Amino acid sequence: MHIEVKNLEKRFGAFQAVNQASFQIKEGHLVGLLGPSGGGKTSILRMLAGLEKPDAGEIYFNGKLANSLSVQERGIGFVFQNYALFKHMTVFDNIAYGLKVKKTRPAVIKERVHNLINIMGLEGTENKFPDQLSGGQRQRVAFARALAPEPKLLLLDEPFAAIDAKIRKELRVWLRSLINEFGTTTIFVTHDQDEAIEVADEIIIIQKGQVEQQGTPWEIYNQPASAFVASFIGESNKLDAPLSLNGFPELSEYKGPDVQVLIRPEWIEIHSENAPVRPEAGQEGTVRHVHFRGDSWYLEIELLNGIRLFTYQAINQQVYQPGDKVNIFIHRLSVFTPKETRILENRSKVDLMPINL
Repeated sequence: MHIEVKNLEKRFGAFQAVNQASFQIKEGHLVGLLGPSGGGKTSILRMLAGLEKPDAGEIYFNGKLANSLSVQERGIGFVFQNYALFKHMTVFDNIAYGLKVKKTRPAVIKERVHNLINIMGLEGTENKFPDQLSGGQRQRVAFARALAPEPKLLLLDEPFAAIDAKIRKELRVWLRSLINEFGTTTIFVTHDQDEAIEVADEIIIIQKGQVEQQGTPWEIYNQPASAFVASFIGESNKLDAPLSLNGFPELSEYKGPDVQVLIRPEWIEIHSENAPVRPEAGQEGTVRHVHFRGDSWYLEIELLNGIRLFTYQAINQQVYQPGDKVNIFIHRLSVFTPKETRILENRSKVDLMPINL
């Protein structure tokens, strides 16, 4: 199903939950609605499902206006954050529920449910009740129940929020494979940026009920449309203008409270104090904090001008200690103003050292 949303609005009393939101989703795509809590993500999802009525705007399914369609007429599967399984029903009966409502023939129901149980890895749980299952198993039952009636659109409201971190990571990979197999257009709400980047074909960033940016995870991360998007997706050092950094003479052009400079930690390269880094290209500093993160070291470095930056160091590279003098080389940075977004490259990068980013 192809989805188009035009100027969608929703108010709850004086609170503007959704404000002129517009976007399109291609058929068969898995799209993440990502943003801070209270940003309007779930309200958009519920309006798509027909559980809430828009105050203004239009929703189109395959080019057909869907605002007045009932929940049943929309052909949508919905997976809630808390699973919403029927506690008095077995796994088989939970999955079969939507098919029974549609008065599907018993033989077809049996075949469809057993097929989904196998796909979901739920063999042996057919006669169990929800309280006899693990959190991951209950979530898989919820997915199977939503997919059983073969919906044209699958909506997921923070589907892994109630599951512990280890199982959540495993289910991300499982969800990606599942959607690839079924080819169902899917929209999922999350505030977990790693989840969205890992799973989604596209991400729609929502803030204060508005669409900040839509694009692939790569586009959102590498070409953020605003300082908010850049700071929300991935990690960044946030600096205020005016600012002076060696290798970036253009920074002198940017002044004022509306200017933000962001530096991704992976854009920072660390060298020991005696490394041959030209002063016009690099920055001298002192390591202030070092934290072990399992697969890397987190370092906080204070530059001579008082600016503090954090970055990461691979565990197989030189280990620095608090108090060590270092030279750092900043490959690039992003500048955000009300009028433009600009990525600046270090002027000395080409002839200074090889780049491995």
